[in-house]
Amino acid sequence: MANKTVLRLTRTLLQPFRSVFRPLIPQVLVNYFYHLPIAFLASRMYGNPGKNLEIIGVTGTDGKTTTSLLIYHILKTAGKKVAVITTIGARIGRKKIKTGFHVTSPNSWKLQKLLRQIRSQKIRYLVLETTSHGLDQFRLYPLHPKIAILTNITHEHLDYHKTFEKYLESKLKLFRHAEHAIINKDLTIFSDLNARLPKVHFSTYSLLSDSQLKPEQVKFLKNSTKFTLGSLEYTTPLTGSYNLYNTLAAISACLILDVSPIDIKRALSTFPPVKGRLEPIENKHGIHAYVDFAHTPNALTEVLSNLAVQRAPSEKLFVVFGSAGLRDQTKRPLMGAAVAKFADRIILTSEDPRTEDASKIAENILAGVPDEHQPKFTIEINRSKAISQAVKEAGRGDYLVVCGKGHEETMCFGYTEYPWSDQDTLTQALKEK
Repeated sequence: MANKTVLRLTRTLLQPFRSVFRPLIPQVLVNYFYHLPIAFLASRMYGNPGKNLEIIGVTGTDGKTTTSLLIYHILKTAGKKVAVITTIGARIGRKKIKTGFHVTSPNSWKLQKLLRQIRSQKIRYLVLETTSHGLDQFRLYPLHPKIAILTNITHEHLDYHKTFEKYLESKLKLFRHAEHAIINKDLTIFSDLNARLPKVHFSTYSLLSDSQLKPEQVKFLKNSTKFTLGSLEYTTPLTGSYNLYNTLAAISACLILDVSPIDIKRALSTFPPVKGRLEPIENKHGIHAYVDFAHTPNALTEVLSNLAVQRAPSEKLFVVFGSAGLRDQTKRPLMGAAVAKFADRIILTSEDPRTEDASKIAENILAGVPDEHQPKFTIEINRSKAISQAVKEAGRGDYLVVCGKGHEETMCFGYTEYPWSDQDTLTQALKEK
């Protein structure tokens, strides 16, 4: 424990110096002369434990975690030995393992250690959620996925990648050595993706385009979605078209892995809620309260449009959200515009401001809001007070969603992570109402 405390303190003290000197070194040099050698050493030290695993890699701007956990649940329900590593942690055998703060793709040392644990339990399949950062920084080296899945790709992480083209190319690294690609055919850039991956065998799914997996008789209900594929009707407790896309991606992967449609149907009906993904918060006030991880323009649009169609004309939609500091600033006005389109009342607040001024971040978000929607917005930088304010204003039947933190258990101010839970804060505010 003492060693961990010293390590944390050392990192905190060095962080200001890293912030000054790190931007002077091109990222490509850091990737090839630091991250790649580290990945090589980590793999060799642990004996290349991922060599014989059948890996299903899931990437995309949004939907990665839900899709990964859907695949994991289907394979597990079908009796397969499977592990999963996602944003909300790893599941290996009966163990649930945290992967770190604000982390999706663990660093090379931690990933190889996890792979070693997976191999020691003779697990055959690994569902691995992957980010553009992890792919760009060789954290997955030398893994070659059996199946690579792209859920979608929209505006995100341009603080790191600088251009959308570089962001896309980082995502496509997952597919270069994959045996099989699964891609959403409704993506506007599908033709471009197909042209960039001439040697990869494609499977497609869609709701609109002709594809290999296109559901019929789709019914979006308040607490579930029903659809048919072939002669079978499937039911999932997930709602919204974006979650149906995630479900179709998972079904495609499991069909390739020879899971029977009957097993898939059974697993989908029992899929458990995902922490921080439109997670309902129970209360006695009749408020439809949720916590969601949405922190991109696309994710906010999908989640809020889903809730907007569920409410009655007399019911209001309240949204509490912010945007992370020292991250992609260009998405902030787009987030403001997206939320303004669907919500009746919006409270802007802190979300991991780090060393940025949270008030300036809120102003960046407001810059994208049309004048006629400006009166909907209030700025309350204290996230706890912002949530309490939204709860006080919301009435019976109204919808209230706190976005941006989701499953996360800390919030970063300056260089320090402080304990935080949107779930606990929202629950407490509802109790005190």
